[in-house]
Amino acid sequence: MAKRMSGQKAVTPDANALEASAKAAGKGGLPPVHLWNPPYCGDLDICIHRDGSWSYLGSPINRFELVKLFSSILKLEGGKFYLVTPVEKVGITVEDAPFVAVDFEATGAGESQVLTFTTQVGDQTIAGSDNPVRVERDPNTGEPSPYVHVRAGLEALIDRKSFYRLMEMGEAHEGWFGLWSQGCFFRIIEADALDLA
Repeated sequence: MAKRMSGQKAVTPDANALEASAKAAGKGGLPPVHLWNPPYCGDLDICIHRDGSWSYLGSPINRFELVKLFSSILKLEGGKFYLVTPVEKVGITVEDAPFVAVDFEATGAGESQVLTFTTQVGDQTIAGSDNPVRVERDPNTGEPSPYVHVRAGLEALIDRKSFYRLMEMGEAHEGWFGLWSQGCFFRIIEADALDLA
């Protein structure tokens, strides 16, 4: 279900002005969006789709650099998603999670294993106590949707191919089948509910 500012429509801010403001604010790494509290300027018709692609006014945003720039000024506030600069804050639509984890690397084994995920915009996050892995299940189909925390409440949906690889690496622990990373065990499914056939 899409997460959108209810009762609001697209207003004055446009993507070009937002891009210019974000470029000015974001030099030298990730901008400190957690420190910014600019006035809310309405919604912008930008959508982050479940597959991690972005669109503006219904058309795909194909410029990787622009998507990466906008992803660096994402903020989750009160359950809603915004693009934030020091001077403005605009609401956007996020169909599921704002990022997709498209790959991961595993080093070590067992409790010493470390899982490092890479998102569709090239951000990396190491699963652990600060960046947990969680799995939601569709109440109708039981289909799993796995996520890893990226930063400041923003999560990445772990893509299917990566999740299958993770399942091959999973272990049983205290009645659960799950994954280790940085000494943390992340539950995926109860061990006795897992079909090992």
